Amino acid sequence: MENNTAEMKKANHTTHQEHHPEPKKTNKRFAIVLGLLVAVGGTFGISKYIHAQHHEETDDAQIDANISPAIPRVSGYIAEIKVKDNQMVKKGDTLLVLDGRDLAIKLEQAEAALLAAKSGLTVAEATTSASQANIATSEANTSAISAQIEAAKVNVWRATQDYNRYANLIKDHSITQQQFEQAQAQKQTAERQLQVLVEQKNAAARQTNAVASQSNATAQQVSVANATIKQREADVENAKLNLSYTVITAPADGKISKVNLQAGQYIQAGQTLFSIVTNDAVWVVANFKETQLDKMKVGQKVIVKVDAFPGHDFEGKLTSFSPATGARFALLPPDNASGNFVKVVQRVPVKIEFTNPNEEQVKQLRPGMNVNVDVHLD
Repeated sequence: MENNTAEMKKANHTTHQEHHPEPKKTNKRFAIVLGLLVAVGGTFGISKYIHAQHHEETDDAQIDANISPAIPRVSGYIAEIKVKDNQMVKKGDTLLVLDGRDLAIKLEQAEAALLAAKSGLTVAEATTSASQANIATSEANTSAISAQIEAAKVNVWRATQDYNRYANLIKDHSITQQQFEQAQAQKQTAERQLQVLVEQKNAAARQTNAVASQSNATAQQVSVANATIKQREADVENAKLNLSYTVITAPADGKISKVNLQAGQYIQAGQTLFSIVTNDAVWVVANFKETQLDKMKVGQKVIVKVDAFPGHDFEGKLTSFSPATGARFALLPPDNASGNFVKVVQRVPVKIEFTNPNEEQVKQLRPGMNVNVDVHLD
């Protein structure tokens, strides 16, 4: 009986414990964890706020470099390709050679035209010399005729004097009629000779003027021939230059991109064949929001983190700001006057140069690599 009573008491005690559980000890642990989380979150938030007051960051940034395109200056068929993908080249190295046989023929044609122009100059100079000699001859003839005219004038004067004397004597019948007629004939002959000489002088003067005009014309031909020679010389130089363009050389030291060309392929002048990434330098172009530019200045220190080199910090400095936002240089810049205006925060490209460009890791950077940029505003 006592045993049954004891078991009933024990059962009642167990039932009482089930209806009235003991207080949980985990409440204190939860409060401690929550307090720690609040403290850590507050510390993290405060540290981020303080960091934001002295830094500007962006992950919209890439490595950039000078990329020089290989562009032919003349059209033609590819005769030989001297380079392959990803090959290192030096400035002046031959990249490819075009078939220049047609350009060589044009050079020969230009040289032949130059010889013809020089021959034309020789002919013009000879004609000019002949014209000048004709001028001298005409002037000499004119001078001789002038002397003859002076002598003829003397003969006319003498014949006139004789005629006048004989005219007085014939009145007194001191001379015969025949003598008078002879004096009269001599006077008329002398006058006719003087008239003929005057006409000859006038003709010689006209001839001299004509020869002088011809000489001037031939002198102009010499000038034209000289100008033609200069033009033909320019044609020869242009043909030589075009022929030299059949050998396409590297404009700078660097590494060749993919060469998607084949021998025998026809290429156009001005066509981009492939690119050469130059070895002179690399830099970072970071696109910051316009709201981040307030405290940024040229010369500030920059820490660059490159995805390709995790754990390595590159040091640089801010060197320049773009004169316009990136959207202004887009192929189709936005036109807010169209009426459908949605305000979008614009980004301004910023150039960042590496402080130690000769660092081994810097030399391994390639254009287009993604980077994170941290600008120190202090």
